[in-house]
Amino acid sequence: MDQIEFFDIPSPCQRVCQMDRQGYCIKCYRSRDERFNWLNYSNYQKQEVLRLCRQRAIRRYYQFLQQQRQQNNQITFSQIDFNF
Repeated sequence: MDQIEFFDIPSPCQRVCQMDRQGYCIKCYRSRDERFNWLNYSNYQKQEVLRLCRQRAIRRYYQFLQQQRQQNNQITFSQIDFNF
């Protein structure tokens, strides 16, 4: 059973729409299908997409950390954009 939402869940779009090698937007972390179908999704489906986007952002962050460690550079959290 879906939980009733009082407000519609806004799109996480950051108006960049550039894809990475895996086919996810580099700013909002959604797939092509998730972007095109956003308006047709229920609030439950939108919450699930946002959960997946958070996982993708975290995965990308750790990949970035690994690359930086390999290059022996230090990074700060301000270099990573988690705003979606």
